Amino acid sequence: MSLRKKFTGTGIAIVTPFNADGKIDWTAFSKLIEFWIKGKIEYLVVLGTTGESATVHGKEKQEVFSFVKKEVAGRLPLVAGIGGNDTNEVLKGFKEFDLSGYDAILSVSPYYNKPNQEGIFQHYKALDAATPLPIIMYNVPGRTGQSVTAETQLRIARECENIFATKEASGNFDLINQIIKNKPDEFMVISGDDPITLHMIAAGAEGLISVVANAYPEEYAEMVRLCLEGKFAEAQKLHYKYIDIIASMFAEGSPSGVKAYLSEMGLCQNTFRLPVWKVSEKHHTKIKELMKTTG
Repeated sequence: MSLRKKFTGTGIAIVTPFNADGKIDWTAFSKLIEFWIKGKIEYLVVLGTTGESATVHGKEKQEVFSFVKKEVAGRLPLVAGIGGNDTNEVLKGFKEFDLSGYDAILSVSPYYNKPNQEGIFQHYKALDAATPLPIIMYNVPGRTGQSVTAETQLRIARECENIFATKEASGNFDLINQIIKNKPDEFMVISGDDPITLHMIAAGAEGLISVVANAYPEEYAEMVRLCLEGKFAEAQKLHYKYIDIIASMFAEGSPSGVKAYLSEMGLCQNTFRLPVWKVSEKHHTKIKELMKTTG
């Protein structure tokens, strides 16, 4: 199966469930994986931001990668989240993690350091030269503090043969339009921003790596499929059905919001690793009300 076929549609940036003592809840993890697969999504992204990757390290990170691979058992393509703001540490991860059974790597642009655009390009060039798997780059300036410009993303698309896609979460349609207009034909643009996915697919994006689909995989994946089929009038109904839910998932931080939903569904506990914390009681009450009205 080609990369384009594997990664067209809906991927989920999956949560990592924890017990009250902060240890990974493997039982809940298995239940969630079955829930997502039953929801007919196209692929899973393991230990991205939504998976609280900042507080899962070393041996434990490998345990998560291996567990998800075992539970999925080849039923879906898998993407491993391996990124950081130290290029050599990311390269070390590429070398040391056992990624057998995985189809790609998601690697966020360097954060905190705020490198210039040449530094960002050189970072991805180094990853491209050493990667064991195809790479999806990830532009999310709201988290990294530094946007990867359209010019830099297009340069990466043209010069880094193992980087086949960008997860675009800038929300900047001037940038998005320039990438889609000028990219090589084989380079994919994937939405990283649930509420504007319909609009991005209309502009030429090929799918979504979603947060909301953690809790609502079946209907949100269907919304994306309808968009990809050009059935935007039908897709709009699902888009607007979930637009308030999506806003509530991010109002007090993510994955705080989506785990509140999952805990109400009985799929995992509403627990995190510091500094991530649960949403306020007031906001949790709003979430429960939204769940009732949405059905």
